[in-house]
Amino acid sequence: MSLAFSAILLAFAPCVSAHAVLNPEPAGVAQEHPLITPSPTVPDPVTRTIHRKRDILDDLKGDVNSVLSELGSNIPSYVASGVPNFFQDFPVGQDVRKSLGLDDSQVSALPTSVLNIPSYGNWTDQGWNLRFHGNVYKQPNISEEKLNDLANIFLIDTSVEELPPDQANQARNLTAAIFVLQQSDENVTFNLRPAPTAGASGEQGGGGAVTPNGGSQQIRFPYETTTQGDFDAFVQIDGNGLADGNSTSNLQRLNVYTQGSNIGNATSYLVPPTGLTIISDIDDILRITKIYQPKEGLLNSFARPFVQWKNMPDIYANWSRSIPNFHFHYLTTTPEQATRNYMDFIYKTYPGGSFDTRPLNFSDVEATLSIRKYLLDKIFETYPERKFILVADTSNSDVMKDYPQMVTDFPGQVQCIFLRNTSATDDGDRFPYDTSGFKDLDKNTYMFFKVPDDLTNLDIQNGQCLNASIQQNLTFSYQGLPFGINLGSGAASLTFGANFRMGILMAGFAVAFMI
Repeated sequence: MSLAFSAILLAFAPCVSAHAVLNPEPAGVAQEHPLITPSPTVPDPVTRTIHRKRDILDDLKGDVNSVLSELGSNIPSYVASGVPNFFQDFPVGQDVRKSLGLDDSQVSALPTSVLNIPSYGNWTDQGWNLRFHGNVYKQPNISEEKLNDLANIFLIDTSVEELPPDQANQARNLTAAIFVLQQSDENVTFNLRPAPTAGASGEQGGGGAVTPNGGSQQIRFPYETTTQGDFDAFVQIDGNGLADGNSTSNLQRLNVYTQGSNIGNATSYLVPPTGLTIISDIDDILRITKIYQPKEGLLNSFARPFVQWKNMPDIYANWSRSIPNFHFHYLTTTPEQATRNYMDFIYKTYPGGSFDTRPLNFSDVEATLSIRKYLLDKIFETYPERKFILVADTSNSDVMKDYPQMVTDFPGQVQCIFLRNTSATDDGDRFPYDTSGFKDLDKNTYMFFKVPDDLTNLDIQNGQCLNASIQQNLTFSYQGLPFGINLGSGAASLTFGANFRMGILMAGFAVAFMI
């Protein structure tokens, strides 16, 4: 790798050390309300950074991830991963108890709550299997003054006291959701009921699913919660009036209520073996997050109301209305306890669907970057005969690697890949993205786009994935570099003289210390 490229990377790597959290926990959901639930537990380690200084002028043979992660603690490892550092530094259970000064009797007196994540079920020779996943926790009573102190730990260049009242409340709610006590070795029981509605697609019911004629039953989850309070497994359920998966193409909605908790409710989907499923990321594709700008990303996730990205809800609503039995699945690598606002936002803005979030045992950056592929594999393996539409943006290195890999790992199942080019649409995204994974893919099966309207009029149901009017300009290497530089076979050959390289290097250090 050339001196100029190394210097450019350094010049545009922000030196902000972000320690924060994601979205707040809204007020409790009313009894028997099928939307999501409150936030649970708390993960362990912090972002891993290799504290081995490396001369960036050496031969940097690794990819951008390794280059940036090995530059030292001044450059957070999420720079190349698209995973904000503030998604990592959540306290663990004993730390929560210690920080709040809670003893055993006080903890014992707290009510137990459940985060119940909207899920999916599949049809087998034995009938319907429904996945139950979420977390069991206790929510300590924390004074507003203490919440302010705790919230300020996560804020950058501001404080709760300086935020507008609504944002301050949201920051306190999220902080309360983070400082919870996960409960291990707990048994959970669920009550299933037909679901009349879920989501906001503009059509009756809120998404591409129907309300079944039956399905009411009680399910005792067969396993105790893990040491982190998690539960996640498929459980066979009774038919009880549900349509068999081998005789219907309809998705069927079920409300899943957690017994003994008025905020542990969700809406889950029984998805037949064949059909079309969209797996959609959320940050910077469905909502404005700007995770590539730590301070903005933090405020947009921690304090500010969630805002949709342009007219993307119209695109999803049109797909929901025009494509029969379209299954929407939302996948975010945000930790469980910070995702209640995500689910609330989706159900108010986009078609209803199932969810995946990051379990608590995936806590550091390396694990975070592997969780997306793990969750993708899980749903692909659950529905080997379904086709999938994959949607995300270029700011996540795991997406840029995992999405094309799914084409190789599951031949014939990936129908289309759509990626918003954040570098081309937001000058705040100064990090490169690697398109090498797409080199051997059929060029008609993916599209890098700039605005939601680029997706209009595509017949994705029949495999039309490319809008011919949208230039792709892929080089199958690192793209989106500063000064419009791209590397790879599709890029112009670039040669830099010594004076230019030194100028870039000096400018790089200047910019790095100014940010």
